[in-house]
Amino acid sequence: MVIGIVIGVCVLLAILGFLVPALSNHARRGSDKGFSLGRRAGSKAPGPVGRLLSKSFGKSQSAADKSHEAGKDARAKLPF
Repeated sequence: MVIGIVIGVCVLLAILGFLVPALSNHARRGSDKGFSLGRRAGSKAPGPVGRLLSKSFGKSQSAADKSHEAGKDARAKLPF
């Protein structure tokens, strides 16, 4: 279920980045705040579990940022 949510956020950010690149930065910052909150909460778990949870939220944040940039880059390549 969590993987589905992350994929949904990535797709939504890519679509927003393509359709309205200037306004999509607000959505990207909001998702970054959510991932950062999960990363901090996960890092408080003891031992290797904390590192694993923290790393997974960091990778999810990175994937969402990359999909947002891909949407903006695709928009910039349009001929009009």
